[in-house]
Amino acid sequence: MAHFMDVHRGVRGITPDQFHQAHQDDLEREKEEGVHFEHAWADPESGTIYCLSEGPSAEAVQRVHERAGHKADEIHEVSMIV
Repeated sequence: MAHFMDVHRGVRGITPDQFHQAHQDDLEREKEEGVHFEHAWADPESGTIYCLSEGPSAEAVQRVHERAGHKADEIHEVSMIV
């Protein structure tokens, strides 16, 4: 399985509860595509969220996000993680 870092923009002012719910929405759908969301980070001031996941493809990651109602603006495959 490959790892992916995706970026969501335009979520300025997201609250901790909203961020947690968005992540839970992904977790509830991840098995549909064989994806696992490992970590997520948010910066409410800039309106940017980053998600690290493992899955078969960037397209599978995007389908999970779309079903959860928050399509990623960018998805990058990452091959080195420490």
